[in-house]
Amino acid sequence: MDLSGLARPAAELLDGAMDRALIVGYTKLGSGLRRRWWAADARPQAMLGQRVLITGATAGIGVAMAESFAALGAGVHVLGRNAAKVDQASARIRNSVAGAHVVAEVCDVSDLEAVREWTADFANRVPALNGLVHNAGLMPKDRALTREGHEVQLATHVLGPHLITERLLPLLRAAGGASVVFVSSGGMYGSPLVVDDLEFRRGYNGVRAYARTKKMQVVLADSWSRRLAGTDVRVESMHPGWVDTPGVAQYLPRFRAVTRPLLRDVADGADTAVWLVATRPESKAGHFWHDRSQRPTTFGWQRNENPVKVRRFLEQVSRLTATSESWSGLRA
Repeated sequence: MDLSGLARPAAELLDGAMDRALIVGYTKLGSGLRRRWWAADARPQAMLGQRVLITGATAGIGVAMAESFAALGAGVHVLGRNAAKVDQASARIRNSVAGAHVVAEVCDVSDLEAVREWTADFANRVPALNGLVHNAGLMPKDRALTREGHEVQLATHVLGPHLITERLLPLLRAAGGASVVFVSSGGMYGSPLVVDDLEFRRGYNGVRAYARTKKMQVVLADSWSRRLAGTDVRVESMHPGWVDTPGVAQYLPRFRAVTRPLLRDVADGADTAVWLVATRPESKAGHFWHDRSQRPTTFGWQRNENPVKVRRFLEQVSRLTATSESWSGLRA
């Protein structure tokens, strides 16, 4: 059934209803319906001559993003922490996309000192960066620490991505139009912004830690967007829906067993992040996307984030990463 001519109010009503009905909106059913009216694709070869860096790009959504960017003509920098897996993913992309320009990058995003060393090297090799996608993620059951003593989900999802963004900002500015995308999760709706125990020292739970750090990503992306308002660098967050990835199989096997017939494939999960970088649509406060449309960062009973809590969160992130504490444009 072709719904491309569906009147805008009716489409918006159906879209909103699916957003709240998770089994419809987050699964392949949701994207299957929404693609009948969602925003147009990027034009062929839209990113020819441009460069995109993707973290966590050795499997799942990350490698699917890399293939999609390469198909749009972009040079793709594939970053992972395991050199062998990075090489395998790079070879896969070259085999699947004729003429793809792929550069292997090795760095553990959770290791802040390694991030500093790698970004310094990257900036010496690359003059400008049009897209930066923070996709690296994990969900360990037990609390684990990086060599610098940070809880590993916080370091991987928040501290490392923030530090990379800060240190590669000159390259993003040099591109003459760039986008940064944080790959969050719809699970972020299940957590408030936690500012009194960022390292989750009390009562750690892997799934809760994931939701907490995914909420932090959404707040961080919005804060970066406010900080860079008026520049040609856009910062967004998005969630891919429920996707059948190696990570889901590893960390949520029961969930996968129950929902597998409805899970999206990795190309579907990658779609919105690729589209955001390739088309750079206008965006408003919140800057949180799913299926090529902006979504609320809170639902129903939830209140918008307290500006005081947001500032406390950003102050801690800046301090833990030894980065600038200048966060302009925030709500009073």
